[in-house]
Amino acid sequence: MRQQSMSGRSGARGISLIGLLFWAVFLACGGVVVARVAPTVMEFYTIQGAVNRIAKNNPATVPAAKAEFERIRQIEYSIQSITGNDLEVSKENDKVRISFAYERQVELFGPVSLLIKYQGHSN
Repeated sequence: MRQQSMSGRSGARGISLIGLLFWAVFLACGGVVVARVAPTVMEFYTIQGAVNRIAKNNPATVPAAKAEFERIRQIEYSIQSITGNDLEVSKENDKVRISFAYERQVELFGPVSLLIKYQGHSN
């Protein structure tokens, strides 16, 4: 019979059960946060695109810009956080500049929630 020598190895290698459980819980909590926050980030980029599209068309008046945002909001089902009245419309060098800011509170689990402050403006 052959004898196997352990002299070349420096002990067992790999992850322990406790280490595996730690990483599983850590990754699960991270996944919950990402799953809850991702829709709000997508909404922000949708709002940003709508504001850029409106500013590119250079509306004549402030109510026209807000009405255009409301029209886009009716089409884009993902925009829920702001309305046309929340937009700040101004003119800079004969170009329309539209700014917005809002907060979203995301419930994570139990009494834990995450407050995200979004703000943006047209290019």
